[in-house]
Amino acid sequence: MANSKNLVIVESPSKAKTIGKFLGSKYKVVASVGHVRDLPKSKLGIDLENNFEPQYIAIRGKGDVIKAMRQEAKNADKVYLATDPDREGEAISWHIAHLLGIDPDKACRIVFNEITKNAIQTAVKNPRTIDTKLVDAQQARRVLDRLVGYQISPLLWRKIRRGLSAGRVQSAALKLICDRENTIKNFKPVEYWNIAAILTNLTEDKEKASGKKKFAAKLIEYMGKKFTVDNKEAADKVVEALKKHDYIVKKVEKKDRNKRAYAPFTTSSLQQDAANKLGFYTKKTMMVAQQLYEGIEVKGHGTIGLVTYIRTDSVRISDEAKVAAKSFIEEKYGKEYYVNNLFTNKKKDVQDAHEAIRPSYVELVPDEIKDSLTKDQYNLYKLIWSRFMASQMAAAVYDSMAVEIENGEYTLKANGSKLKFDGYLRVYQDASEENNEKMLPELQVGQKLNLLELQCDQNFTQPPARYTEASLVKEMEDKNIGRPSTYAPIIATLMERKYISREKKSLLPSDLGFIVTELMENYFKEIVDVGFTAELEDRLDDVEIENLDWKKIVSDFYEILKDELEIADKEIEKVKLEDELTGEMCELCGKPMAKKSGRFGDFIACTGYPECKNTKPIITKVDAQCPKCGRDIVARKGKNGRMFYGCSGYPECNQVFWSKPTNKKCPECGSILIEKKTKTTSLACSNSECGYKE
Repeated sequence: MANSKNLVIVESPSKAKTIGKFLGSKYKVVASVGHVRDLPKSKLGIDLENNFEPQYIAIRGKGDVIKAMRQEAKNADKVYLATDPDREGEAISWHIAHLLGIDPDKACRIVFNEITKNAIQTAVKNPRTIDTKLVDAQQARRVLDRLVGYQISPLLWRKIRRGLSAGRVQSAALKLICDRENTIKNFKPVEYWNIAAILTNLTEDKEKASGKKKFAAKLIEYMGKKFTVDNKEAADKVVEALKKHDYIVKKVEKKDRNKRAYAPFTTSSLQQDAANKLGFYTKKTMMVAQQLYEGIEVKGHGTIGLVTYIRTDSVRISDEAKVAAKSFIEEKYGKEYYVNNLFTNKKKDVQDAHEAIRPSYVELVPDEIKDSLTKDQYNLYKLIWSRFMASQMAAAVYDSMAVEIENGEYTLKANGSKLKFDGYLRVYQDASEENNEKMLPELQVGQKLNLLELQCDQNFTQPPARYTEASLVKEMEDKNIGRPSTYAPIIATLMERKYISREKKSLLPSDLGFIVTELMENYFKEIVDVGFTAELEDRLDDVEIENLDWKKIVSDFYEILKDELEIADKEIEKVKLEDELTGEMCELCGKPMAKKSGRFGDFIACTGYPECKNTKPIITKVDAQCPKCGRDIVARKGKNGRMFYGCSGYPECNQVFWSKPTNKKCPECGSILIEKKTKTTSLACSNSECGYKE
C-alpha cells in the first residue's frame, strides 16, 4: 500500500523548499506564488448595487499554478493551507480554499511564526478553520483601497495627467511629506546665544603639576528663572557680568543612571534601525528580511528559517524564546547580564498572535554563520539577533553627576557620566551612547572654581528636518497611518509616481506631489486627513477584533467619497503642468523639446503635440568615445532593467560595454579603460585578453 500524501500549500517556492525538508516524504509542499485570486485589473470589480460584493477572478497568468494545485489536492488525503500568519496570508488561504473546493469550516489552516522543524511539525498537528474575521479585515482594506484608487485616479488622469494615482494610505503619507516641506519653506529662524563657562577645580600651582581638568558649565538661569539671550548686545552684557563674580559650586548630585534595553523589533522599528545603521531603504529591508524568514542554506544545518515572521507590530516573545535567551546570555556573558525584561505593545488591540521579530535559533551567532549569508543578509541578521539578545539583558549603568554652579545672580549647570556596567550594550550598540562619556572632576558644595574661558556662541533655531524613510515610517506608525506591511510599498509607490524624490537620504515632494496633495485636500479632505485615516484604520482593526461588519464600514466611507467625486469632477479645471524643457529643438517642426513621463518611464517629446508627435528616448552621455567609430558613448537600460553603455551610432555601430567606459586608454594595449568597483581595483582594461588593472 502506497504512503498517504498530505499536501501543504505555502506562498513562495523558497518557503516550500524549507518546509518540505522538515516534513518528510509523507508531505508534498507546493507554492501558490502569492495571491491566486484578486479583483480584476480592467474594471472596478466591486458590485456597488449589491452591498459592495467583491467580484474576484483568478489572477491572469496563474492558470497553470491553479491547475497544478487542483491536481495535487485531488490526489492528497489532506490539504493544509500554510500561508503567512497575518490578514493577507489568511485571505490567500481563503481564496485557495475557494478555488480547490475546500470547506472553509474544515480544519485545514496551519500557522507558524517561525520556519523551524518544531514549529512546522507542531502546526501540522494543530490545524484550525480559516479565520473569517481576519479575511473580512483584509477584504475591507482591499475594497476600500480599490474604491479610492479606481475612482479618484481616473479623475487625476483627466485633470492632471495619465499615470497618476491616489490611495487611502498613500495620499495621507504624501500630505505628511508636503506639509513638512511647507513648514521648512515658511520657517523663520530665531536668534539665540549659548553662553558657557570653561571651568576647572584646580589652582594654578596644581594645574602645572597635574595638567588641566576642565569642564563646560552652561548658563541656564537668571535670578532662579530660566532665561534666553536673543541678541549680541544682551549676550555681551551677560558675559561681562559673569566676569565680576566667583564661580561657587551650589549643588552636587551623584547617582546611578540606568539605560534600559530596547524592545525586540517590530516591522516598523526594524525598518527604522536598518535605515539608520545599515543605510537600507525600507523596500530592501523587507526583501532581505523575507529571505531570512523563508529559509537559507546554512552550513551544518541545511535550509532553515533564521528569523520569525517579519510583519508584526507586537513586541511579545514566546516563553520558549525567553528560556533559550536566558540560557545563552548567562552562559556566554554571565548571570549578571540577564534580566527578565517585560515590554508592552503601543496599542492594546495589536495583532498579538504574532511575536516580535527575533532569531529562530539564538545559538546561531551571526559571526559563526557569516559564510552562509550574503553581506546584506549577515548585516540584517546581526541587527535582529543583537536587538533580541539585548532585549533580554540587564540595563547599562552609568555613574552620573549633575552640578549647579552659582555666579552672582546667574546659575550654570554641568553634567557628566561614565559607563559603569555595559549590560545590553555588550551586544547592541546604541548610537546615542557612543562617544557620549564625559566625567566631571570631583567637586564639593561651596567649592570655588577657576574660570579658564567664557564661550559665547550665536545660533539660530533650525526648521524641522525633511523626512527620511526611517522618520516617515516612525511618523506613520505614531499617527496610526497604515500598517507594518504597507510602509515599504507606500514609499515605493510615491517614488514611482514621481510624487517624491530622494536627495541623499531625505524625501522631497515634487511639484506634482504638491499639486496632487492640494487637489486632494480641496476635494477629498478625509482621505488626506491624518486623524480620519487613523480612525478608519482602527475601525478596520475592529473587524477582526470585535467582528464589526466590514461592508458597513465600506458603505459609510463610500457615502462620503461618492458625493466628493461628483463635486470634484464638476469643479476641478484641467491642471496645466509646466513642461521641463531640455534646450533641444524638434528636428521636425522646430518647437522646443520637453521631458515627459509615460507608462514606461521618462522620455523627450515635442511641445507641439498633438500636431507633432516626435519623441525620443532620454540619453545620458558618458565622457568617452566609441573605439570603433568615434561617436559618443551613451548609458542605456536593457529590457531586464540592467544598465549598459553603447555607441550612440547604434544600429550602425553595435559597440557595447557592461561597465562604465572612461576616456582613458590602456597603457599596455591601447583599449578603453572601464570602471570596476572592487576593493582593490578602480579601472581595468576593456580588452578581456589584456588583464591590465589600476
